[in-house]
Amino acid sequence: MESVKSAVNTVLGKGKVLMILSSANTFSDGKPTGWYLPEAAHPYFEFVDAGYEVDFASPKGGEAPLDPSSIEPFIKDDVVAKFYNNQEHFGLTKKTTPLIEIQHTNYKAAFVVGGHGANLDLPTDPNLVELLEKFWAAGKPVSAVCHGPAALVNVKDLEGQSIFKGRKATTFTNEEEEQVKMTHLVPFSAEDRIKQNGGEFQSTKPWGEFAVRDGQLVTGQNPASAAKTGKLVIEAIEATK
Repeated sequence: MESVKSAVNTVLGKGKVLMILSSANTFSDGKPTGWYLPEAAHPYFEFVDAGYEVDFASPKGGEAPLDPSSIEPFIKDDVVAKFYNNQEHFGLTKKTTPLIEIQHTNYKAAFVVGGHGANLDLPTDPNLVELLEKFWAAGKPVSAVCHGPAALVNVKDLEGQSIFKGRKATTFTNEEEEQVKMTHLVPFSAEDRIKQNGGEFQSTKPWGEFAVRDGQLVTGQNPASAAKTGKLVIEAIEATK
């Protein structure tokens, strides 16, 4: 059934969405990290079920490291299980394309998957910054969930201004980071950086569902917000037609 749906989507030709994963697999103290399972699974199926093909990319290419702590707490979620237990889907994260090989012209939107890894290697990856600036300049949605917005803090528009400047945005909040006792392990607070970049930071209570779209920019707060973020990306794609 899944292969049939994929074939139908290809025939429909709605285009592709690029999902970006971190290549970082450990914190500075050696604790394992990576991309967060539900933050890939839920948007992935939002895109696929809406008729879009999905490609995965990462800085290093190949297998992108999954944060092992994101499996057990979420595997009873039907969508997460459907993604993780089927190599047609999960297998794509084991053969990601290196970011340097990606052409923005092949995609309708870019989506950065969260997980603490996204706060480590993506913000300063020159290939990612350049790629996302091309998406932005082309008027295409640039999106991220949870720690994913950290990857956008160095992305600028054609005037050299942060894409957050004057726009509504969210990310994993300082309060949430403190609750998981990870504040000392991340190189910077994405919430603080969004504010410093002139963004209009918005959020809901810790662990609540919240995502916001401001034109091309789409961001989600935490794992619970992953599906909603995906829906808003689709809305943004449709608005560009």
